[in-house]
Amino acid sequence: MCPAFGGLRVLTRIDGVQVCLVADQGCLYGLTFVSHFYAARKSIISPQLMNVQISGGTMIDDLRHTIEGIALDPAVKFIPVVTTCVAETAGIAEELLPRKAGNAEVVLVRLPAFQIRTHPEAKDVAVATLVKRFARFDAPKKAKSLVVLGEIFPVDAMTIGGILQKIGVESVIVLPGTALEDYMEAGQAQACAVLHPFYERTVSLLEEQGMRIIKGNPIGANATVQWIRRIGEALGLDPLKVQTVAEEEGQKARDVLTQFKHLRGKVIVAGYEGNELPLVRLLLEAGLDVPYASTSIARTSLGEEDHKVLSTLGTEIRYRKYLEEDMQAVIDYEPDLVIGTTSLDSFAKERGIPAIYYTNNISARPLFFAAGAATVLSMISALLGKKAIFQKMQKYFTE
Repeated sequence: MCPAFGGLRVLTRIDGVQVCLVADQGCLYGLTFVSHFYAARKSIISPQLMNVQISGGTMIDDLRHTIEGIALDPAVKFIPVVTTCVAETAGIAEELLPRKAGNAEVVLVRLPAFQIRTHPEAKDVAVATLVKRFARFDAPKKAKSLVVLGEIFPVDAMTIGGILQKIGVESVIVLPGTALEDYMEAGQAQACAVLHPFYERTVSLLEEQGMRIIKGNPIGANATVQWIRRIGEALGLDPLKVQTVAEEEGQKARDVLTQFKHLRGKVIVAGYEGNELPLVRLLLEAGLDVPYASTSIARTSLGEEDHKVLSTLGTEIRYRKYLEEDMQAVIDYEPDLVIGTTSLDSFAKERGIPAIYYTNNISARPLFFAAGAATVLSMISALLGKKAIFQKMQKYFTE
């Protein structure tokens, strides 16, 4: 899938947005489809970039005309101009575009696949671009305020908000957000909790502005306690209150893990969302064997803690992975369950191994704290019990 999809996923969900996509017809068709299917069911407007426009030198004029047409709608408050490979190769000069048209802010978001490898990293580019343009870094900081950085399941956002309120956090902004105001107010926060390791550009920008960065996420008992403590330390909250809540939430997660102490089996995790390693930590903490994990993103400093933990516990980790590597892992390790991409799932099922699609089954479920652990482990428990059924189906279709 074109990585620009990740950026469009972020941009199309903003209230009052109208995306202007500068791409050839093939890219326009494909990205419109996936944006409707996976993102916000909003239309995408394009200047219908063709070779004749590039060779004739009318690309910028046509683009400006398209922006002016979009701005005629008073309901449009934000026009992200998204450029993909063809437009970037031809050359889009940001200074030739308006910063505002009608009532709408205009921002150029560069998402060429030849520069951005994966859709998680395109999310980072989109968020960083908006933060750079709109964040009010010059305004006074809000006391006990926090940015939570990471696209998460809505129930997780509510749970995180409730627990942060318990320890004394007074203001929480979740990015990527649905309101442009979220990006403005983000600059006034004291610290940023980064839930996913691929937001390198955004984190670098926030660090340059003096914001404290909190790594990790509350997945599993040990990480939950650690994450709550780090939030408290970063914001200078009441240590006793923070420790009490951290122990309470950690114990809730441990109680869930105890309920699933019967779990046994070998699981392979292979996704392209960029948040695979924290899931592996949860599975290992639950007593499962995870000999192999892979992800589409590169190894980053934000994910180094997870990397060290998993490596110490014996998990082979592949970054910037290829499908062939994942398929070989299925052959080598003979897992009882595969949580992977659709192509890998098909390969595993042909071998009589239960397999589910990572994106639709993990990213579409709560994952954090005790509630997330219970949800994920319940699903894993049910799937591990179906290996005999898959083997029966394989035998039926191959004999």
